Amino acid sequence: MSAPLPAQPSFDELGTHLSQVTFCVVDLETTGGGKDSCITEIGAVKVCGGEILGEFQTLVRPLTPIPAMIQVLTGITNQMVATAPDLADALPRFATFSAGCVLVAHNAPFDIGFLRRGHEELHMAWPRPHVVDTVAVARQVMPAEEVRNCKLSTLAAHFGATTIPNHRALSDARATVDVLHGLLERVGNLGVHTLEDLSEMTARVSPDRRAKRGWAQKAPEAPGVYWFVHEGHDADDRPRTEVLYVGKSTNLRRRVRSYFSAAEKRSRIHEMVRVATGVEFLECATSLEAEVRELRMIASRAPRYNRRSKNQNRLIWLKLTREAFPRLSAVRRITDEQATHWGPFSSMDAAQEAAMVLQEAFRLRQCTTRLSARTASPDCALAEMDRCSAPCLLGEGVTAHAIAVEEVQRAWTSDARGVLRSSRARLTKLVAAERYEEAGVVTSRLRNFHATSVRHHRVRSMAACRQLVAAAPVAGGWDIHVLRYGKLAGASFARTAVVQAVAAETVQVAETVPAPPHGIPAGTWEEAERVAAWLETPGVRLLETDGDWAWPLNAGLPANRLAAELLGETSPALDLEYGPVSVAAASASMP
Repeated sequence: MSAPLPAQPSFDELGTHLSQVTFCVVDLETTGGGKDSCITEIGAVKVCGGEILGEFQTLVRPLTPIPAMIQVLTGITNQMVATAPDLADALPRFATFSAGCVLVAHNAPFDIGFLRRGHEELHMAWPRPHVVDTVAVARQVMPAEEVRNCKLSTLAAHFGATTIPNHRALSDARATVDVLHGLLERVGNLGVHTLEDLSEMTARVSPDRRAKRGWAQKAPEAPGVYWFVHEGHDADDRPRTEVLYVGKSTNLRRRVRSYFSAAEKRSRIHEMVRVATGVEFLECATSLEAEVRELRMIASRAPRYNRRSKNQNRLIWLKLTREAFPRLSAVRRITDEQATHWGPFSSMDAAQEAAMVLQEAFRLRQCTTRLSARTASPDCALAEMDRCSAPCLLGEGVTAHAIAVEEVQRAWTSDARGVLRSSRARLTKLVAAERYEEAGVVTSRLRNFHATSVRHHRVRSMAACRQLVAAAPVAGGWDIHVLRYGKLAGASFARTAVVQAVAAETVQVAETVPAPPHGIPAGTWEEAERVAAWLETPGVRLLETDGDWAWPLNAGLPANRLAAELLGETSPALDLEYGPVSVAAASASMP
């Protein structure tokens, strides 16, 4: 349904209310501001809902002497820190004190920068806390006529802080607490009530964009598809609804809300949100269903702000032509059922590169001349270079070319090893001559060929099955999918006790899918790839199969076998199986 701008949404729907956030207000004293400077003191105050929960203070023994000017400014002398704990002792204790808190600092980039660097030096994982900079907040809400600047001393005096900042860590942290509370009261009057609102305000998210965040209120916290729309009029002034952008998520409410936050950095999405007049939702039974519905909607509506998956049907195939001496041809459609096709490729360049790999591997002819099987034709330079079997000359070239065609068909249908092995000698020579860039180009082409082989067979094998019913364990139950000729025909979610019953019901109501021509999937190739990837997810269980879901063992090789075929190495792991059989587990244990 379309989601108009609502009244003020509840805080639970929009984020974490500021009164429920535990802040750790921190201040550091250092030996200076350079890269070689060290922390000399850490002071922090933990607060929540206006109440102080605890304080932390420690001097830190630096690795370098404190400059005289800094000693005068802070009152921290070399003698005071001589017996203080070093950073390896002090920082872990502060990390424990501040764990799970939102960090607050006045001029946060300075203090947080030192803390992050300290974590890196001690090989501690940086927790990536949410950070609030009171300077940034003050610059947003304090008019120039009210305060002359946003220094801590100025703001502390303005808000009547009980502690006067004096360049000592704990004192400055206490003063910053009072400044924080004063600023939070001020932003509350501006409608900023949650931590997310505060972040957006400091990131200068426009009020109009922030107001649209209420559109997420009616979205379910479930997987599904969402699409932003623009309600307008066409050239004849008739009402027209344009779909601007389509997306999917495992949690619709959280995902849609993020479009109106500081986390969204993409300029085109900012423009899309500005143009949008509403957002609509469709809840799905499973995450895979959401993925598939997103693809289908992008293909049918072509939203102007989507970039990916808009050209799902623009594929390129390699075809062995049906003539006296077949050759490779790149085509955009499969129209000849008798010819052998292989792919697909996303671009003509990729298809031509794969064709080059095959031509070099088997000396297949590359010319486009229509040759006669009875009358000889002049050969070309490629034949003289021994890069073509020269069937045009008839004689032995005819037999050699026929063998090359058989090798290409074998590489496409069952065994990719011949192509991979074909460049062993060339790679060896290139490496021996230290021509590593050329060797890298050859290897890249062979790997791309192998990837296309995997892509071809994993989808074709699934598309050959009239029906596959499979289930995968998820939190609270099982995702169940009915797949027909590689297309998602039905989806449901089942509690643990009723998987088989829900699966049977899903089969009954699933979409009827006619058998597609040419052995390709009934839906788009991209949809079939998403479905295949889900089928190969660990934990998937097959409940029913109508057809053989299998593909040739040597059409796609694991990494260890691929390297062995390229380099000629042997390994006891060469007999490892690869392909659908790895997830085709028995379903006897299914409830």
